[in-house]
Amino acid sequence: MKTQVAIIGGGPSGLLLSQLLHRSGIESVVLERKTKDHVLGRIRAGVLEQGLVRLMEEAGCADRLHAEGYVHDGTLISYGEEMFRIDFTEHTGTPVIVYGQTEVTRDLYAAREAAGGLIEYEVEDVVIHGADTDAPHVTYTQHGEPRRIDCDFIAGCDGFHGVSRRTIPPELRREYEKVYPFGWLGILSETPPVNHELIYANSERGFALCSMRNEALSRYYIQCSLSDRPEDWTDEAFWQELKRRLPAAQAEQLVTGPSIEKSIAPLRSFVTEPMRWGRLFLCGDAAHIVPPTGAKGLNTAASDVHYLHRGLREHYATGSSEGIDSYSEKALSRVWKAERFSWWFSSLMHRYPDQGPFDLKMQVAELDFLRSNRAAQKAMAENYVGLPY
Repeated sequence: MKTQVAIIGGGPSGLLLSQLLHRSGIESVVLERKTKDHVLGRIRAGVLEQGLVRLMEEAGCADRLHAEGYVHDGTLISYGEEMFRIDFTEHTGTPVIVYGQTEVTRDLYAAREAAGGLIEYEVEDVVIHGADTDAPHVTYTQHGEPRRIDCDFIAGCDGFHGVSRRTIPPELRREYEKVYPFGWLGILSETPPVNHELIYANSERGFALCSMRNEALSRYYIQCSLSDRPEDWTDEAFWQELKRRLPAAQAEQLVTGPSIEKSIAPLRSFVTEPMRWGRLFLCGDAAHIVPPTGAKGLNTAASDVHYLHRGLREHYATGSSEGIDSYSEKALSRVWKAERFSWWFSSLMHRYPDQGPFDLKMQVAELDFLRSNRAAQKAMAENYVGLPY
């Protein structure tokens, strides 16, 4: 098989890149380790920056997003019984849209299938060959049969545990990592959200987040120990603990019900440099991870896709390599800013095991400053709605 761009990974970043390339007249093949149903069964965040919304529009995949997504003009932050609001539109003129990552992926699958795009599912033993030459190719097995794709370029959209990043020789890449000493226990419940906007809560018992998928489907999280398991937490225990971490007025309004999904996610900050080696380009979680505080994971992957798509489009249209040569530098510049925001917001809202009385006082002072200072609110709003590409 031969194509122009081989894309490893059939999640939202790989599918979005494939669809954007298609609309620019560039052929691609997507390789996905799991089945389509498995990919669509992944529960992920759903706060979309306007940059990602514009890319979905450019990809021709934004109709359902605009019809069913929820525009959020701000977010709420609580600490103890105090609560204040950061107004995104007042400070930036820009909202975010709440629309589940699963739905983004579903829309992209529909677009690729309607266009006849080739997606190879259940592929194993993926190996990237000759990425540092002018003739790269990818080999893999599918249902026990060996396969090969010859291509011009390879996009590694295969996540933190994928083969793409490990293909870059270790002596040529540098990795930066911070592992956080806690996780997020999250549940999905068929209950109305406690508020029409997200609530980020700092409490003496730990962090909590009140989010939603729609008017009848809520997503809630609480900070938990890394040694916890989902089965350690009954639904009743989760709801009781969540209420303890919210201001009394919000806790009283909370509607509880059976969970339909429950999981624990560890938190880490991670970046690898560079994001390009020869004709191999890393996108999204293959190159960087952010803690979910502030919902930057999918949005930062989208910015990678933006830079890579434009570089490849320029290459095929004009023969220029300027866009692809500058891809890693441009992508990393924005990635590190998103990493900074996610690290700062996580540090502000969580309880750390090594925090002493001074550290806790500084956390409250920072929250008080954010509550009262318009410049601080504007800076947070600009980062939350997404820095420009």
